[in-house]
Amino acid sequence: MGIKEKLRSDLTDAIRSRDELSSGTIRMVLTAITNEEVSGKSARELSEAEVITVLSREAKKRREAAEAFELGERPEQALRERAEGEVIAKYLPQQLSEEELKQLIDVAIAETGATGPAGMGLVMKVLSPKIAGKADGGVVSAAVKAALAQ
Repeated sequence: MGIKEKLRSDLTDAIRSRDELSSGTIRMVLTAITNEEVSGKSARELSEAEVITVLSREAKKRREAAEAFELGERPEQALRERAEGEVIAKYLPQQLSEEELKQLIDVAIAETGATGPAGMGLVMKVLSPKIAGKADGGVVSAAVKAALAQ
């Protein structure tokens, strides 16, 4: 069963159990996936990797919104955004640990022979497909920058 099918199945279960948070979040994610499928010149089914990209984007939106609500002193709304992020996280691949990420970065640096900040683009190009959906891009970019600065 693919991620999209799992989302649809879980939506049905959430509606039946009257879980408003889960059903609302899953509906929002399915809408984002559908919007992605119909955007562009021709409508098409998204691959699993593309669905994971959409899920990652939605999770990032929730994290950023929660931070903004915290700054705006609206803790109840921030809590809701974090809860939605947790629902989305159930469908994302297991996130990489700091150690796993560091190993992947070291391999990518060795593979490209990059040195200094100028090599960041090369390293990110090699690293991006390996970490898609498994780590936040901002965290990865900061870790690569730190590794290249050494």
